Amino acid sequence: MAFVLPDLPFAKDALQPHMSSETLDYHHGKHHKAYVDKTNGMLGEKGLEGASLSEVIRAARDKGDKGLFNNSAQIWNHSFFWQCLAPAENQKPSGKLADMITESFGGVDQMLTKLKEESVGHFASGWGWLVLDGDQLKVTSLHDADTPVVYDGMKPLLTLDVWEHAYYVDYRNARPDYLEAVIKNIVNWEFVAQNLDGQGISRADQG
Repeated sequence: MAFVLPDLPFAKDALQPHMSSETLDYHHGKHHKAYVDKTNGMLGEKGLEGASLSEVIRAARDKGDKGLFNNSAQIWNHSFFWQCLAPAENQKPSGKLADMITESFGGVDQMLTKLKEESVGHFASGWGWLVLDGDQLKVTSLHDADTPVVYDGMKPLLTLDVWEHAYYVDYRNARPDYLEAVIKNIVNWEFVAQNLDGQGISRADQG
């Protein structure tokens, strides 16, 4: 079964002014779609028809197939990223998530500062992550298309896309301004909290 470009979980203009419909036209409609198309074009020759997206990603990693890994992992990373966003002005972590953030970082503001610093400071393309490692929350970043899907014990809660195509339309080369706008205004904290069950990988899987 071929993989598909998932629909955005919000209207294309719902994240304005923090993320424009033009950005989503390019980021979702062109970049994300290209990863889907390229992955589908490789599956037959790799003997992976019928495998789930996460199985394809892991198989590509194990075989050292960089082309298949990069494209399939980017399908998953982007599918997860869209769910991390919502037109949710002033939404904040609450309940168990807020308690765990305070335990691990000292408070929500401290965690957001650390996540922004990690993501701003990440060299070149990649992704900033808030993950659950055992029973502890951690902030990290991964290069290029690398993904928690291939790391045992790294359970994804929230990601921030720091590839230039995530922000060049709205913010030009100002990655810090893009991250500040996303973190303060359009994070879907309900989705982040849901992922405390350790099933985050399944929420962006296909097949």
